[in-house]
Amino acid sequence: MTSASAAPSPAPRSLPAGRNFGLLTAAAIITSLGTNGALIAAAFAVLQSGGDGGDVGLVAAARTAPLVLFLLIGGAVADRLPRHRVMVAANTLNCVSQAVFAWLVLTGGAELWQMMLLTALCGTGQAFFGPAAEGMLMSSVDGEQAARAFAFFRMSMHGAAIGGAALGGAMIAAMDPGWVLAIDAAAFAVAGVLRAFLDVSHIPARLPGGGLLADLREGWQEVVGRPWLWAVVLQFSVVVAVVGAAEAVYGPLVARDELGGARPWGFALAAFGVGTLGGALLMMRWKPRRLLLAGTLCVFPLALPSAGLAIPLPVAGLCAVMFVTGVAIEVFGVSWMTALHQEIPEEKLSRVAAYDWFGSVAMVPLATAAAGPVETLVGRSEALWGCAALIVVVTAGVLLVPDVRNLTRHSTVAKISVPEPAGASPDAESPVRRLG
Repeated sequence: MTSASAAPSPAPRSLPAGRNFGLLTAAAIITSLGTNGALIAAAFAVLQSGGDGGDVGLVAAARTAPLVLFLLIGGAVADRLPRHRVMVAANTLNCVSQAVFAWLVLTGGAELWQMMLLTALCGTGQAFFGPAAEGMLMSSVDGEQAARAFAFFRMSMHGAAIGGAALGGAMIAAMDPGWVLAIDAAAFAVAGVLRAFLDVSHIPARLPGGGLLADLREGWQEVVGRPWLWAVVLQFSVVVAVVGAAEAVYGPLVARDELGGARPWGFALAAFGVGTLGGALLMMRWKPRRLLLAGTLCVFPLALPSAGLAIPLPVAGLCAVMFVTGVAIEVFGVSWMTALHQEIPEEKLSRVAAYDWFGSVAMVPLATAAAGPVETLVGRSEALWGCAALIVVVTAGVLLVPDVRNLTRHSTVAKISVPEPAGASPDAESPVRRLG
């Protein structure tokens, strides 16, 4: 991870009793509860204002577009500035934008362009928050507890997401969606206060670099210099796009036409959520030695929902498939986070996370937009079988990369941060280079 000529600096001291991890987890649960309810509330707010399904799509796209545009910049900023300050600033932006959105909805004055603008501000905040949060989370635990901590964090997040969606739906049924948006704004405020108390004294001070573009270039070199890293990023640019098209477009259509309506699809999605909880619980106990091999093998089951919809399976079978998929994706997710924590220098974590996120979301708008025309061209069942086949093919291709098969878990990890000059190349002689 360091150049052969560099002298290692003293290892950063350990964090006191997981204080940062506790603050990060508590804040993430609070914002996840609020945000998952607010996503539903935003859609109903558009409909309440007289909009239609197309308007709901425009507001949803307004959140995604700035996320794609600003993710890489957000990663560079998070590695240049104290990460907790970037997180608090992003939470502040989200709090203010959601509060204004709530006020407009509650007063009946919300127009489509205003809702799109405010939602875009939320997406911008997420673009800066996400890489900073991932880097902060990875620096909050040491090597011995990393995998278990990541599994617990993901389990908490999934539980909060399920609870937030259920609570948000219930609240919207009982009150104006503007109040749900207001609660989300309050959640961002509380989470921002918690994150302001994060201890960053264990993180070495950043040395002056060559500017934002140089930081982005250095992060890119970190990615392309590790075959395991860029291979998995490329894999998931396809996998996430295909899964997004299958579950966001084809799933509801199959449910409507073949399974009896929206309710069975809701059961299937709930089964996936329960599976993610089970997978996270499994990864709190299981520590596969070959991190990426185990994780990548668990990507193959992501083809099952598309195949199940293509048949289509009865509701019980589809729920079982979605549950297995939820377990599998958690095995990959925890293994991937552990690999990044183990292999990437602390001072570059946020930039690498940004490239990882960018690869995962960049093709989603294209895939979801193309889903309808592809269905018209080849048929829905054929399109779904194509989705399943793409996942299998790209995942099998990743297994051809030796570093993916051979990357092993370190018994102990002492992450040593060694500042490199701006523009320096990653260590080409590192015995194992991985993408997770």
